[in-house]
Amino acid sequence: MSTFDEPLVLPCAAGRRSEVEAGRVPCERPGLPIDDWSNVRRRFPKLATAFVVMAALLPLSMTGAANAEQGVKGAIAWGPCEEEPTVECGTLAVPIDWSKPDGPAVELVLARRKATDPAARIGSLLTNPGGPGNSGVNDILRPSGFSEEVQRRFDIVSYDPRGVARSGSITCSASVYNEMPSPVMTSQADYDKWVAFDQKLRADCRARTGPLYDHVDSVNVARDMNAIRAALGEDKLTSYGVSYGTLAQQMYAELFPNRVRAMVLDGNMDHSLNVKAFQVTEAAGVEDAFSEFVAWCDRDTDCVLHGRDVRALWKGLVAKADRGELYWPGETDRAVSAHNLLWLGVVLNEAPDWALEAQVLLALDGGPVPDDMPGPPGNGPVDGETAELPTAILCQDFNLKVRDYAEYADVMRSSNAVAPTMRYNPMPMGDMPICQSGPVTNPQHRLRYTGSAPLLVATSLHDPDTPYMWSANVARQLGSKAALLTYEGWGHGVYGMTQCTTEAMDNYLISLTVPAQGARCPAEEPEAKRK
Repeated sequence: MSTFDEPLVLPCAAGRRSEVEAGRVPCERPGLPIDDWSNVRRRFPKLATAFVVMAALLPLSMTGAANAEQGVKGAIAWGPCEEEPTVECGTLAVPIDWSKPDGPAVELVLARRKATDPAARIGSLLTNPGGPGNSGVNDILRPSGFSEEVQRRFDIVSYDPRGVARSGSITCSASVYNEMPSPVMTSQADYDKWVAFDQKLRADCRARTGPLYDHVDSVNVARDMNAIRAALGEDKLTSYGVSYGTLAQQMYAELFPNRVRAMVLDGNMDHSLNVKAFQVTEAAGVEDAFSEFVAWCDRDTDCVLHGRDVRALWKGLVAKADRGELYWPGETDRAVSAHNLLWLGVVLNEAPDWALEAQVLLALDGGPVPDDMPGPPGNGPVDGETAELPTAILCQDFNLKVRDYAEYADVMRSSNAVAPTMRYNPMPMGDMPICQSGPVTNPQHRLRYTGSAPLLVATSLHDPDTPYMWSANVARQLGSKAALLTYEGWGHGVYGMTQCTTEAMDNYLISLTVPAQGARCPAEEPEAKRK
């Protein structure tokens, strides 16, 4: 039975994007864009590039750091980052297995932008990237999305979490990875095929990654956060996290309740949901976000689909994809599957960018192709020798296993019922088959926080990735120890979304001023803000 205690009901501002090789995509946290379509909090690989420094595995005793409160004391040796000399980079060795503090270690790679006004400096602000699989170092290498006042008062620090990018990325053989079955099951035979593949993939990834593979859940990341806090010389942690990064923060609050100064949880994971509640609430959230896009098209003449039946157009495109007849403009060698097409309803509603979403749908229906048309969603076979699999992190944090195809089909039907237009959210539904084998080391449970510092939970009403109900439920679990800040608009991650949301979070981070219970910020229509 689900532990979710409410019925199933239902920051990236428009300018916060960058052009990347795979196409124009939304951002993952303040001012910090995610890498591409194929790395949106999911299993698709990020192939190593020349600047990626793979973490070395070495005995922890070699670091000269002593274990304290299950954290590592000692300074981080900072130096200019090779990619951006105005940013400092450093490393910190932490135990692979925190129950064996003197055992093998993994080097976490960190980056820091120092406070612009040292005289006014409060301390360090540790940011937690989303994903799982997003790089916090890459976040810091880009221009900061935090306000000038936050940049003035804090050293802004982030890191690649264990198992990600430079911090010992989970690596698999491309040859095995490329055997991955279709992400959507239609029979018991498909289920059996996935279970067999999962076992083969897990064995391959464990062999290539080493012992770190078994220790990448968010509890381990929370212990790493405490080691970073101690190494930064901070008595208590000030942190900001978005999306999947909020789960490590929640685990930190549980493990180290008296080490929290301030913690912003922006667009929350809800770690109390079982597999069915997880998928159904995700489906409801993405359906709601798409409905908001349709409503905008109905009322705004700037929408190129204004006056048309947008839902009918969308369903026609999905049906065409089901038949294997939908191709991306300029891409005639591989049809776009319906599962991959659904990503449009997720990523283009994250900022949101409704104008572009309408233009893309029109282009897929034979209309003009916009200059900023993104690349096709989804991925093909991985080239090279290796692929990365950050979904292993999700599989250790959430028990997404189903007994058989019948249970899987029940989850899918329930998702379809609350999402008649979008069907389901392709991110977690596509990840779920990969999580059918291996131990769940940080299983779902209600959040337990005994500290005295109040936490700030923030969210939008219409978030396609981490539904509003997730943050509301996290706030309920925290009770009087949290304030819920609701942005009455759209998008994923609300820091920087409007002046109201940003000022509320800034006041909390800087002055520890907690918003009133039930605080709300009015919606500002994304397209209006861009004019």
